[in-house]
Amino acid sequence: MKPIKIFELTAGIVITAMIVAAAVNYKNIRGLKRDDLKSDNKGFAVVELFTSEGCSSCPPADELVGRIQKEDQDKPVYILAYHVDYWNRLGWKDVFSNADYSKRQSKYAGWLNLQSVYTPQIVVNGKKEFVGSEEGKLRNAITAGLRMQSSTVLALSALTDPGHALIQYDAKGAEKNTSLLVALIQKSAQTKVKSGENGGHTLSHVQIVRKVQSLPLTGNASGKTTIALPDGFTAQGWEVIGFVQNDANGEILAAAKIDFNTAK
Repeated sequence: MKPIKIFELTAGIVITAMIVAAAVNYKNIRGLKRDDLKSDNKGFAVVELFTSEGCSSCPPADELVGRIQKEDQDKPVYILAYHVDYWNRLGWKDVFSNADYSKRQSKYAGWLNLQSVYTPQIVVNGKKEFVGSEEGKLRNAITAGLRMQSSTVLALSALTDPGHALIQYDAKGAEKNTSLLVALIQKSAQTKVKSGENGGHTLSHVQIVRKVQSLPLTGNASGKTTIALPDGFTAQGWEVIGFVQNDANGEILAAAKIDFNTAK
């Protein structure tokens, strides 16, 4: 485990909703219907891994969530790997890193009363955290999440147009002071690391968070948002994971995902 303190905790992820470009097919956007929405309304486990290519303790955690992804692919287990940026100054710049992901981890430090952040760290359903390579704790937390009941149900649907994806959401039973987080996920990638603690190694990654949008749900439990798609996007290699989170304590109340190759 590699602890690194973050001294400037910022007030959450700052992301503005993107405006649909003129190229988006507005007829199709208006045609999204509630019946098109896909929901996972049973117990669930949202597994958030905070990792870095610059951290020598992180590859075992990356490998663990890769195994979980394969084993639980038919279960409502949602894995998000955030590559933090505070390791970048220590010899290797992680191409997937983003300061917003470091800020999100710092929010968890506040929610979970932690004195510092570290990598690799896993948080499950916004409530339980531990070292990301601790397999027994991860499996137990996933099992507990799959058994739980929630009064909130999230449903998602997606349309794609060159360069953009339109996501429609419906969060039934969403409480006040909750937000919907929508994450664009690259399912897998490899990096040849040339320097730093993992220099000379080729690292494999799964469920890489490439973009995140946070949308307040108070009085607006259903709606639409757009995400700009990066160069190299393919329907088979990407997905969207969404989840409803309590803004006061970080608890995740509902989750769902949509694969682009099955998007309407």
